[in-house]
Amino acid sequence: MNPVRKKRLFIVLAILAGVGIAVALALSALQQNINLFYTPTQIANGEAPEGTRIRAGGLVETGSVRRSSDSLSVSFHVTDGAETVTINYQGILPDLFREGQGIVALGRVNADGVLVADEVLAKHDENYMPPEVSQALEKSGMMKHYEGGKQEYAK
Repeated sequence: MNPVRKKRLFIVLAILAGVGIAVALALSALQQNINLFYTPTQIANGEAPEGTRIRAGGLVETGSVRRSSDSLSVSFHVTDGAETVTINYQGILPDLFREGQGIVALGRVNADGVLVADEVLAKHDENYMPPEVSQALEKSGMMKHYEGGKQEYAK
């Protein structure tokens, strides 16, 4: 093989190896930062991975918010109409957090099936609901009972 061709071949192989390593590193970094969305039904059925950071959402059940008197700990139940999951949060809840409203919580599911949240997101106006939450409510048939931020139970 000609020395010039041999040199070009090594350069092309080095470039391909560099691109392959860069793609592998990028995919690895993305995989660690993905927060998949799970509904309360999926969490209750054990589909959510334990100890992995996830997003969960639904409607905050009326009368379920329990605040600690000596700390910023809050516990509340979130439902999609079929199942309910307990969320524990340590911190200040958003101003728009209300019972009967749609929320999304980011955190980890523990061994008891409780989501220990490190972030809670509430809707920003009366007509908005996170897309994942509205899809979960439509799938469970609970969306028709939710109108304008008020939850009506059909039980």
